[in-house]
Amino acid sequence: MDGRVLEKRYAEVLSEAQFLRDHCRHLEGELRVCRPQLYRADQRIDRLEQRNAKLKGENAMLKRKLADLTAKLQCKPRPAFVKANTPKKRCRKPGRKKGHAAALRPLPQKIDVHEPVNVAIDTFGKPCCPECRTQLADVAHHERLVEELIPSKVLTTCYHTTSGWCPCCRKQVESRAENQPPAWDLPHAQLGLNALATAAVMRVCYRLPLRQITRLFLHLPGLKISPGAIVKQLKRLSKWLSKQYHRLTLVLRAAGVVHADETGWRTNGKNGYLWTLTNSHHTLYHVDRSRGGKVIVELLGKAFGSGGGGQTLISDFYSVYDQFDSAQQKCLTHLLRELRDTVARRPELAGHEFFKRCKRLVQDMLRLKKRRRQLKAADYRRQVQLLERRLEQLAAATWDDADARRLTERLSKHRTRLTTFLHKPEVDGTNNAAERALRPAVVMRKITGGSRSAESAKAWSILASIMRTAEQQGRNVLETIKTLLRAEWAGKDIALLTDTS
Repeated sequence: MDGRVLEKRYAEVLSEAQFLRDHCRHLEGELRVCRPQLYRADQRIDRLEQRNAKLKGENAMLKRKLADLTAKLQCKPRPAFVKANTPKKRCRKPGRKKGHAAALRPLPQKIDVHEPVNVAIDTFGKPCCPECRTQLADVAHHERLVEELIPSKVLTTCYHTTSGWCPCCRKQVESRAENQPPAWDLPHAQLGLNALATAAVMRVCYRLPLRQITRLFLHLPGLKISPGAIVKQLKRLSKWLSKQYHRLTLVLRAAGVVHADETGWRTNGKNGYLWTLTNSHHTLYHVDRSRGGKVIVELLGKAFGSGGGGQTLISDFYSVYDQFDSAQQKCLTHLLRELRDTVARRPELAGHEFFKRCKRLVQDMLRLKKRRRQLKAADYRRQVQLLERRLEQLAAATWDDADARRLTERLSKHRTRLTTFLHKPEVDGTNNAAERALRPAVVMRKITGGSRSAESAKAWSILASIMRTAEQQGRNVLETIKTLLRAEWAGKDIALLTDTS
C-alpha cells in the first residue's frame, strides 16, 4: 500500500516537474522575445531623459532673457508717437479769474449794413409789448452787431473781346480784362481768378483731397468741376507762377542764413525726395528723384558762400551739405537725438562718461545762446571759449565703446561747425526752421501718398513755395495768389514776395 502511494506521489512529482520544465522553457522563450524590447525601452528612456535635461536648460535660459528684456523695457523711454499720460491735476474753474478783462473777438472794422428792427406800436403810436399790447416803460435803443457770411454763388461773365493780327509783332493780339484768364478755345467756360486761387489754396494750404474740393465747390457756390480739371488748372497756375519760384531761388541763394533739409517723396509710385530751403521770410520746395549732392548745388548754386559774404548754411549731418565753402552750423537737436536713441538702444550706456559729457555740453551751448543778451560781451566771449575748449577736449578723447568712438569722430569732424551759432547772433543752433517748413509737406504726403507725375510734383513745389512764403511774410495767401496772377496775365514783372527792402 505504501509502495503504491509512493509510486503515485512519485508520478505526480514527475508530472509537476515536467510541467515546471515546460513552463520554464515557455518563460525563457518569452524572455528572449522581451529582452530586445526592454533594451529599446531603456534606450528611449535615456534619450528622453537627455532631451528633458536639454529642455530644462533652454527654459532656464529663456527665463533669464525674459527677465533681462523686462528690465530693459521698464528702463526704455516711451516712443515718440506714444502720447504721455496726462498727470492728474487739481481741477479748477475754466476761464479767467474774476476781475480780468474778457477775451473777446475784435470789433468789426466797418459796418456794411444798418438794418432797423422796429418794435410793435399801439393805437397811440407808442412802443408796446407785441403779446399783450401794453405800453413799454424805460424804452432804450441798442446796437447789436452780427457778423455773417454771404452765401457764395457762381458768377458767369462773358467778356466781349477783340482780336487781330499785328504785322509788327507778327502774332495774334486779343484784348483782355484784368481778372480774365488768358483766352483759351474751350467749348465750356474757363475758371475765373477767384475759383483758380481758391482751388489752389484748398489743395496746397489746407491739403484737401481733390474729390473733397469738387464737392465743396458743388455744395457751396454750385460750381461743377471734376478732379482732373483741378489737377490741370493747378499745373497751369504753376506755369504762370514759375517766375516767382525762380525769384525765390535767387533770393535764397543770396540770403545770409539758409536752413536746408530733405525728406522722402514718392512720384508716380517711385521713391524720391523733397528738398527744402528756408529762412525767416522765404521757403523753397523742390522734388527730385535723387538725394545726391548735385541737387543741393543746383538749388543753392556753386557760388554759395564762396564770395566772402558771410553766408551760413544750417543743416543736419548729411554729408552732401559739406561741399560748400560757406560757414555752416550743424543741428544740435540731431546730435541730442542721436545720443538719446543710442542710449535707448543700449541702456547700459546711460551712465557712460562720453554720453553724459556730450549731452551736458550741447545743452550748455544752447542755454548760453539764449542768455546772450543778458551777458556782457566780454563775459559771453569768455564762456564761448570755455565751451569750445570743452568740445575740443571731448572730441580728442578716446573711448572703449564703438558708439562713443563713432560720435567722437563726428564731433572731431564738425568741431568748428557746432559752435558757429555762438559767434553769429542771426544763426540758430538747430535746424528746426527747415523741419517746420517740411511738416506741412509731410502731412500732404501722408494724405496723398506723393505725386502722380513729375509735372504734378513740380506744380505742387511751385505753389507750395509761394504760399508758404506768403504765410511767413504775414500776407493773405488768397489775395497774394490773385495779385501775382493778375500781374502775370498783364505781362508785369513784380517782386511781391522777394522784395526784401
